Amino acid sequence: MTADAAATIAAGGPPSERDRKSSEQGRVPALEARGITKRCPGALANDAVDLTLWKGEVHALLGENGAGKTTLMSILYGMRQPDAGEIWREGRPVTLRSPSDAIALGIGMVHQHFMLIPHFSVTENILLGAEITGRFGLLDTRRARAEVLALSRHHGLDVDPDARVADLPVGVQQRVEILKALYRKAEVLILDEPTAVLTPQEVADLFVVLRALKAQGVAIALISHKLKEVRAVADRITVMRAGRVVERTSPDEVDERRLAAMMVGRDVLLTVEKAPADPGEEILRVEQLCVSGGLDLPAVNVTLTVRAGEILGIAGVQGNGQTELVEALTGLRRPASGRVSLRGRDVTHASPRTLIDTGLSHIPEDRQRHGLVASYSVADNMVLSTWARPPFAHHGVRDERAVHERAASLVKAYDVRPPSTDAAVASLSGGNQQKVVLARELDRQVTLLVASQPTRGLDVGSIETVHRAIVDARDRGAAVLLVSAELDEILALSDRVAVMFRGAIVATLDAREATRERLGLLMAGGQATP
Repeated sequence: MTADAAATIAAGGPPSERDRKSSEQGRVPALEARGITKRCPGALANDAVDLTLWKGEVHALLGENGAGKTTLMSILYGMRQPDAGEIWREGRPVTLRSPSDAIALGIGMVHQHFMLIPHFSVTENILLGAEITGRFGLLDTRRARAEVLALSRHHGLDVDPDARVADLPVGVQQRVEILKALYRKAEVLILDEPTAVLTPQEVADLFVVLRALKAQGVAIALISHKLKEVRAVADRITVMRAGRVVERTSPDEVDERRLAAMMVGRDVLLTVEKAPADPGEEILRVEQLCVSGGLDLPAVNVTLTVRAGEILGIAGVQGNGQTELVEALTGLRRPASGRVSLRGRDVTHASPRTLIDTGLSHIPEDRQRHGLVASYSVADNMVLSTWARPPFAHHGVRDERAVHERAASLVKAYDVRPPSTDAAVASLSGGNQQKVVLARELDRQVTLLVASQPTRGLDVGSIETVHRAIVDARDRGAAVLLVSAELDEILALSDRVAVMFRGAIVATLDAREATRERLGLLMAGGQATP
């Protein structure tokens, strides 16, 4: 800790007996939460939570959506203030009134939704707020670039300091966020759902980075829902439920099934139970659909079909055209050429409203941009697709009672946990926001369901619910196009699997023939033999 940081430490009493013993053994916790309590409207987000982070370890924080994990980490980063409790840094109590206080004390945080400016370079993003100036107060870009490059190489992060952030893959953008924290001398690093948008290879690369940081003595707090990943990289695990710590354990002491039960308070099915598909009439036909990318280059050139009563999974490394394909199919992007038919009707250039009226449901990969209106209430978001129809409106007059009754029903059915259905959807955790989208899109008559990353950010209990709902939609006769970066999800749900590589479908397999190895080869542009 720097001298300036030490000066910001709040005056307090002597260290506790626990701290004295740790100090005598040469170990003082890097960061501690002691009895942290935080009340939110209609809920107790944190209830007397204790958490200890040690130097040179990865401490995973598990829990259901809305369990209080992100609230606790936001308090430890100074973004929110607790109603009760204390924060201790290296054996002394501290007061964190803002992230600036946390940064001064060597605490950094990488958020689930990155805090980067897309059109700035890597160096400009890292320096923002901590600029290096030379003579006459001018920005010393040469020195700044050299420092970013040296820091990147020292930590094995391999980032081009001159690259524009908008041009970088998601995994590399995350490295930029980690570099931002390390540039500000972070000795405690908080990662909120760091693998939510990463490919399997990017996850493996991230874990190499985390192990290197751990070896250098950095204390790492990892919020995650992914049990395999937690068991692979964590040294200790704390499980939260309903704002409280309910279990403390380690990867050696528990398996995935036991961890899942700890999180949700019941046994969870980690496999999907479904009967064989019984495909019916052709619902979706895509013929040589060409969609241009951001640089006016062909991003997608695809031909595929989906029938009623089947799930076609699209596998592929993110950035190979899946986003452009989904946006073209749902009216969010205009195709350059080709044809899209829905039950024989040409909908190539149809608007989102026309597609919804034709029976399309869309779970978008970016819930904040395309799935929700953040300032609207939970109830209003539940009827975004159907607000002008009975029973929610009659002759242009909105029926508030019907809207709130539907919201109350869906909140219960999909286990959404808002303070109330009148609360702004922006106040919900990311997982609960996703469940609002899922409830709205799945709880109506569906002809074609386009589900893009439907379980991103969800806990294992919610994933079980979503998988069941998607299979139920198939069994009711809907055609389902599933796009997911999670190979396990693709293999568990799909009846057929199509692999996208560089904007094209390079193979389509029956689910019984698809394996992780075959799909992995195809996703990398190779040829997979039976």
